[in-house]
Amino acid sequence: MKPARSLARLNGRILNAYSQRTTAALRATLPLRLALPHLEPVLALNVAKEVEKDTLVILRTRELATGAAPDWNELLPQLLQATKDIDRMFLARVGRFPVEIVIRYDEIAPIRARRMKLLHEAALRILHAHGSGHRLRSAMRTSYSREEFAQLLYELFRLYAEETRSLSRSVRLPGPLAALRELIAQELLNVMLGVARPLAQEIAAAAFRPMATSIPSASTMGTAPGD
Repeated sequence: MKPARSLARLNGRILNAYSQRTTAALRATLPLRLALPHLEPVLALNVAKEVEKDTLVILRTRELATGAAPDWNELLPQLLQATKDIDRMFLARVGRFPVEIVIRYDEIAPIRARRMKLLHEAALRILHAHGSGHRLRSAMRTSYSREEFAQLLYELFRLYAEETRSLSRSVRLPGPLAALRELIAQELLNVMLGVARPLAQEIAAAAFRPMATSIPSASTMGTAPGD
């Protein structure tokens, strides 16, 4: 279980770096800068939700790797149902803020399923390599080239951004911002996609650097691209 939990913690650091880099970029973008006081608490809670969901996927993948769980097609409905429980806790926390969210599962579920499957397949490869005697970072390098790992991160970020866009379209913003909700949601997606590829490349470079000790955080990587 330890390698899976280590991989889940690494994934959490990566997602938090993506969220922090995104927030830095949002502060420079209108109308997102106007909406940010309402969106930022939601985005912070959302990344915590995604870390919890991804941790669930990685730990269940470890069970698959040891033959102690059903195959992916049987596991996916179980995971989707479990993520709804995580969503309910997320919505309860959001309820402390002056916004309201109704999660559109007709939009979110297909995106979520694709991202979970991609994460599952990546975790399976890395955990299999780890089981062959490699340490976690070495297992990542055995499973992917630097370019492949950067592309994997980008695809995970892209699907994360798509789900976040759908979520942001459900945020009921106050006053005149309500009329800009669709524009804000699209601009949020644009910013997240703009952040995704350079950040994926930075993280991959750090992960494949000789004697590298950690994945850099948003604070050590600077602010938004172009700043």
